[in-house]
Amino acid sequence: MRTFWRVLRFALLVSLALVGPSHLLAQDSPKQDLKNAGHETKEAAKDTGKATKHAAKKTGHAVKKGANKAAEKTEQGAQKVKDKTDPN
Repeated sequence: MRTFWRVLRFALLVSLALVGPSHLLAQDSPKQDLKNAGHETKEAAKDTGKATKHAAKKTGHAVKKGANKAAEKTEQGAQKVKDKTDPN
């Protein structure tokens, strides 16, 4: 009988050591959880907006560069045709 109580006491100590600290941690209320989710959503939306703005700028620069390059090549092609058709 004495061994039984020792084993039981040891089991209780082990279970308290494993489970006890988790109950001591502060837990947020559902209201605070919703507030945190709202703040995280707001920050994610801001990040998405910044990424979209950055991508639009990069795309605009690339389109402008491509249009200028195409115009330059068209001008070079026109000059080539003019040189070939010139009666000199």
